[in-house]
Amino acid sequence: MTNSVQRLPEELIETVLAKLGLSGRPEPTLQGLAAVYAAWCRRVPFDNIRKLIHLRRGDPGPLPGDSALDFFEHWTRFGTGGTCWAGNGALCVLLESLGFAAQRALGSMLAAPNPPPGLPSNHGSTTVQFDTRVYMVDASILHGEPLLLQRHGAAPTPPRAWSVTCDSRDGRWYIAWRPLHRPSGIDCRLDEFDAAPATCRELHERSRSFSPFNAELTVRLNRGEAVIGAGFGQQVVLQAGGEIVQRPLQGNDRLQFLIDEIGIHEELAAALPPDAPTPPPDGSAQPPDVPAPRPGGD
Repeated sequence: MTNSVQRLPEELIETVLAKLGLSGRPEPTLQGLAAVYAAWCRRVPFDNIRKLIHLRRGDPGPLPGDSALDFFEHWTRFGTGGTCWAGNGALCVLLESLGFAAQRALGSMLAAPNPPPGLPSNHGSTTVQFDTRVYMVDASILHGEPLLLQRHGAAPTPPRAWSVTCDSRDGRWYIAWRPLHRPSGIDCRLDEFDAAPATCRELHERSRSFSPFNAELTVRLNRGEAVIGAGFGQQVVLQAGGEIVQRPLQGNDRLQFLIDEIGIHEELAAALPPDAPTPPPDGSAQPPDVPAPRPGGD
């Protein structure tokens, strides 16, 4: 790894591990990584709650969760997670603090087929290396267990709602997964490993001008063998057997869902603004001096 290791204060590490439901400090082994990541996928939501509040207030400060300290202080207090740059940055720092050889990775959510070349990566991820083996542990996709990046795909596992597959094409890794708003699936392409924190911070800040997560509530969390969450005004459940359950999620129902099902503190859930229409991803709703955004940006 070319970037310096970042570490959390010991007291905060212990608080985070306790909230994750881990009884002790995991060893920096594959078994330890699996325990940390499984707990993360069950207890740390991918969500844009703080980002929506921040943007709707016009707050010019750093985006929520841009530092791991900020992320974990709010998660331990309010139960909220973050979008990809925040969540994966925090997960990477936690794993580094526990002695894992973790790296920040840059990726692209290929929400549109055949995107134009030369566009910047629109997704932050996390990888961990053990000797020559590299595993992805993504804080947004929440695939439940470390994914070994290997050319012949992962070994068969029991079907789960969060199951993913990996493939190598054109010298890059492609991860097939199921977003709640597109359960038919999309690819996440890994573009770069060992990205600098400053690069991730810059790409996070760039998402302030356009992102599919800047106007409408999005939440994702693993529950049992299912994935629960919300997006585009709907509560969504992806069942392990492939069934998709959706229902409108507005007003008090949205508030109670966040508090009761996701574990968001009432104070923060009540501060969440109503959904607003997401502008089109072709840039037509952007000012003339803003470059056309890339679909899928976080």
